[in-house]
Amino acid sequence: MSLPARLAFSDVDETLIDCKSMFDFLDHYLAARYGPQGLRRGRRVREELTALAAGGTPREETNRIYYREWAGEPAGAAAEAGRAWFAERSARTGFYIGSVRDALTRHRAAGDGVVLVSGSFPAILDPIAADIGATHLVCSRPEVRGGVFTGGLDGEPVIGEEKRRAVRALLGRHPWIDPAHCYGYGDHASDLPMLTEVGNPVVVGDPALAELLPGARLLLLDGASAAG
Repeated sequence: MSLPARLAFSDVDETLIDCKSMFDFLDHYLAARYGPQGLRRGRRVREELTALAAGGTPREETNRIYYREWAGEPAGAAAEAGRAWFAERSARTGFYIGSVRDALTRHRAAGDGVVLVSGSFPAILDPIAADIGATHLVCSRPEVRGGVFTGGLDGEPVIGEEKRRAVRALLGRHPWIDPAHCYGYGDHASDLPMLTEVGNPVVVGDPALAELLPGARLLLLDGASAAG
């Protein structure tokens, strides 16, 4: 197999898929495992974290709070539930944002490495990465002891500046790749650190964000594009 000449980095939630996967999966998991009580708990978590974010709590902190909700849950059960969640959700029209999935498919066909970069976690992301043929997955990693989530993280949440560090670290392991030739796909201001590390940033669906990146391409949700 030839070595890739470029890497294409992509956020996941509301960039590649049309949902906030962490909340959607938490609802799915808790409802299946604990019934109506679990579903109410999932909704409570969503409401509390949404309120914190609206009040200015950094995404890095809300990410950590989210994973505390997984304390005591078996990692194997979460992985199994993630496969079931993906099979159910991906069968629905509109799960993938078609313009981004098509772009990543073209990258793969050109021999580029595809890298998913997300604050979500492997139970959710592994099936997506396998389905689109991603060569690397960089994400938040819940801490596991004795097969059970502790509620902590191994390392930092992959949000904001951590995305920049992740891109630099991966490029450091591929010294023959010029960052100026690489691509990045994101939809939110927290993706800016990642997008500014590559020569070809692509903003998904947000003209205001594209204006912050001179030369960025704006990828509209209907598949059209415009120069930034």
